[in-house]
Amino acid sequence: MKKFATELRGKTVMTNDGQILGMIENFVIDTKTGEVQHVLVVPAEDVEPRLFQVDAQGRIILPFNSMKAVRDVVVMDIS
Repeated sequence: MKKFATELRGKTVMTNDGQILGMIENFVIDTKTGEVQHVLVVPAEDVEPRLFQVDAQGRIILPFNSMKAVRDVVVMDIS
């Protein structure tokens, strides 16, 4: 499945078990290979960001390869 980054930006991110993590804000790309490495997620109000790796702006950093499904929401496998 091919998607543009602009189509994914702003989508809700949830875990396999249905927990809402937040909203996709941006992506981290390796400029040498062009490979998308991470998804940056603005955490939802009820998510404790300290349970995740976060960047300097407090966004949750999730590995791009954990993205499992893209429909109305993006499902991430964070197990």
